[in-house]
Amino acid sequence: MVRLDFNPAQDADFFAAVPAKPAVFLLRGESGEPYVTKTSNLRRRLQRLLGATEGLSRRLSLRDRAKTLEYTLTGSDFESGLLLYQVLREEFPKTYQQRLKLRLAPLLKLHLDNAYPRVSVTTKLGGAKSGSLYYGPFPSRVMAEKFANDALDFFKLRRCVEELNPDQAFPGCVYSEMKMCLAPCFKGCTDEEYATETRRVRQFFDSGGQSLLREITAERDKASEELHFETAALLHTKYEKLKPLVQQLPEIVRRIDELSALMIQPSAEPDHVVLFEVRGGRISAPIQLAITQTQDTGGKPHSMEARIQELLTTVPIPTGSAQETMEQLAILKRWYFRTSKTGEIFFTDEHGELPWRRIVRAVSRVYRGEKPAPDLSESAGEYWVMREKLGNL
Repeated sequence: MVRLDFNPAQDADFFAAVPAKPAVFLLRGESGEPYVTKTSNLRRRLQRLLGATEGLSRRLSLRDRAKTLEYTLTGSDFESGLLLYQVLREEFPKTYQQRLKLRLAPLLKLHLDNAYPRVSVTTKLGGAKSGSLYYGPFPSRVMAEKFANDALDFFKLRRCVEELNPDQAFPGCVYSEMKMCLAPCFKGCTDEEYATETRRVRQFFDSGGQSLLREITAERDKASEELHFETAALLHTKYEKLKPLVQQLPEIVRRIDELSALMIQPSAEPDHVVLFEVRGGRISAPIQLAITQTQDTGGKPHSMEARIQELLTTVPIPTGSAQETMEQLAILKRWYFRTSKTGEIFFTDEHGELPWRRIVRAVSRVYRGEKPAPDLSESAGEYWVMREKLGNL
């Protein structure tokens, strides 16, 4: 962070020393709270805040109060937003969420710590000792609830929220009458049967729905081979109902402790791009990647893929509280579900591997300021945003 002293009598020299580039900055006085914000043009913004005014003006002026300027140049709106969050969290620990208008990301919670697990929507992330699993982030609570309800239609997990004390005299609910719940409330199933159904639900969320698609496909093919065509037709109808639900799920939605990705953003430094590594929903510090090719001690040039992998080995694993994780997920969600955004992101596959060839090509696109290549996950994200907008009409 660069620090400059401000003297109204020498404001011309001060403005000349400030770059006309995007930045996050603080203006401090001798007392009171600092003024903290981000801007797309630091010099122009400071000229408005610290420049001389003539006559009466309703424009905010800090000319007579500001004494020092602290700023950090940024290369993208995402980097500015992340840095602004970190600065405000440090300067205003009690009010930074309100200042940022930070809305925590909705998640699906699988209550595995309950004797009879269920699924709910939450914006609070429990600790590792809670025993529950969390999936997300979703663009809104409405979308999270819609996906959970549609997904649970393929299972028989309970929908009620009460703490169950199984009693055969209990009348049950509409879901048990429709055979859409195993009804543990009146001992309609054994504990082992409910545990088996819970494992199927967990596998469904862990795999983004692929486990159930594979299960239905195998049952359908077996029924066809055994000439049970009516059963095969019913299973095919079930498959066709499930497939669009799975395809429309945004790529970013996955188990939070397994949410790993690599983001590429423009850099404020010439001939560089910025990398952000996401691990368990937490975002690393910015990593500067030079575009210019370098050579090792043996005189052999490093490939771009090898250089990125080498840089990532030097990045410490992001750590912090569950609250910090939720806040960073909110920042990531805000960027990801924009209809128009700068930069690209790539998620790990089921084996925890990143798509390195695609990443190398994306580095070139981001550096040149080109649009990202069409991607199915991006289309899915736009679908959920459009669903939310239509639902609010």
